[in-house]
Amino acid sequence: MSSETSPSTFYSPNTTFETATDLLLGLAFLACVVISARRIHWSSRGSSGEGGGAETTVVTAFYSLILLTSTLRSIWFLVPSHVWQPSYTPVAFMAWDKEHPSWVGAFLSEIVLTAGSLGLFSIFILILVYWADILKKYFYPGSRRSRPMVTFLALVGCLIGFEVLNAFLFLITTYSSEGMILFNAILLAAVSMVCVVEITIFSHRFRTVLKTLGAINQVSTESQVQRILWITVTGNLFFFTRALLETVFAGLLISYWHHYGTVERVFSHKAWDTYVLVKHVTEVAILGLMLYILQSRFASGAAAQAEGGYESVPESVQQSKAEEAQPLMV
Repeated sequence: MSSETSPSTFYSPNTTFETATDLLLGLAFLACVVISARRIHWSSRGSSGEGGGAETTVVTAFYSLILLTSTLRSIWFLVPSHVWQPSYTPVAFMAWDKEHPSWVGAFLSEIVLTAGSLGLFSIFILILVYWADILKKYFYPGSRRSRPMVTFLALVGCLIGFEVLNAFLFLITTYSSEGMILFNAILLAAVSMVCVVEITIFSHRFRTVLKTLGAINQVSTESQVQRILWITVTGNLFFFTRALLETVFAGLLISYWHHYGTVERVFSHKAWDTYVLVKHVTEVAILGLMLYILQSRFASGAAAQAEGGYESVPESVQQSKAEEAQPLMV
């Protein structure tokens, strides 16, 4: 997917509105960086003092993914757009084009942007992996269970492999930077739809298990059910919006490239601004909600301990230390 027209023809510097929105979004992601970094510090201090064990490890993993995602997004927004490339809206560059060295900045910009998306998606992939592991314990008690973190790393590694392939195809000039953007749009749309389906299925099963256990053991599981419902609703809204956005975006790219041989008409300021705002405002919202859910989970736990410890749970519902490490799930 390349253009016969010189990229410099379509250089379009950012507007005042775009500069302001980039600054505000960059600061919003930076706030998430600070909050998640402080939470990681507090979590590590608590584990060193009281031996938090597996639960602290999982909490730290969630906060680390939030920190990684927010850091990459902050870099992408707070570094002036002209540092990445002369045009604010994407322009078609071919790798190793000596006449247009800006291809390097365009390539690095897309790498940073994609890495941030993978970090964000990894948060929910980790949730789904732990949900699947717990459900397997109850629905198939005699079956062999794999390590959740191994499964998580395998899935994320697969996504990273696709992105490495995308970068490789760009670097061997199979397609231009427009092709990289299209590849990522299709991949993220597909992963978003998978996440919507999996979150819905696992959430329904998980709430059924919790309600059943609560009824059998006469233990209230309402707070856990509500927490899972929150994750389900917010997660599905985010991924459905993302899937719709990326699908429409990819469809426009394919349509314009098919008719005109280039997609610079798609990347008008108005269209690109709309895409960036919808995409990244929803990301800030979901990161903020995840930070809130994590904080509320452990704030309630701290309050219970301050009042004399947790209410005893019947032995039939107790889990091993590793299985208790589900801060977002139960």
